[in-house]
Amino acid sequence: MDSSGGVEIVVDPGRPSGRTLLADGVAQSYVDVADPRHLHFEYVRRMADVVDLAAPPGAPMDALHLGGGALTLPRYVGATRPGSAQLVVERDAGVVDLVRRDLPPPPPGVRVEVADARDAVADAPPARYDLVLADVYRAARMPGHVASVEFAAEAARVLRPDGILLVNVTDLPPLVFTRARVATLRAVFADVCVVADRRMLRGRRYGNVVLVAARRAGRLPVGRLAARVARDPVPGRVLHGPALDEFVAGARPAPDASLGVGAPGGTLP
Repeated sequence: MDSSGGVEIVVDPGRPSGRTLLADGVAQSYVDVADPRHLHFEYVRRMADVVDLAAPPGAPMDALHLGGGALTLPRYVGATRPGSAQLVVERDAGVVDLVRRDLPPPPPGVRVEVADARDAVADAPPARYDLVLADVYRAARMPGHVASVEFAAEAARVLRPDGILLVNVTDLPPLVFTRARVATLRAVFADVCVVADRRMLRGRRYGNVVLVAARRAGRLPVGRLAARVARDPVPGRVLHGPALDEFVAGARPAPDASLGVGAPGGTLP
């Protein structure tokens, strides 16, 4: 075990090649140093399912990762889609230093920068990426400046016409925060779906919800995604179309102003 500023990497006692990145004792990322295709957390597997279905198997994709952690998904993309160009943006320099020191280097094509997620998106050229994967949290809360309509519009701008945005959201019943995030994405993107544990969608547990959005209507592989997540060790469900309409149930998009954001770095009220 090693640590830096409340962040540490520990060995998984049940899997000797497994490593967990902890922040103040809370698991943030999990990496299998022997097999980057092994994904421990269910929400990461759901994001990987979308990546797998987003293009033909093995085809390289350009990806922007907002929130780096232990580089779990960049390692996965590098293993399953060799030749992919990936930029990872992580705000915490201590995390970056620890991961560089104590874990294997990422695959070729992965570049890591210490920066704010919204600043990085604002600085990116238009139509640069096939994938934008957002897993941005500060003290267990999603900062407001990456939860707004304006941020969603910036993410759409840097995606190619067939590009896909994935967002990890943590929430608890009755999923008010998630519903607002879905409404926010739907204000910008033509195709949106939600993927989560069935029990969570029924309001029975706290956990993670993956939001998936595409610029082009009909772009999301909803049927194939639903079949895959149903077979997961923690079976999931996909909400899309009328089912998603019912889920959102009047939630409104959230502009910067409603989240107390005057400039990048603002937080949820």
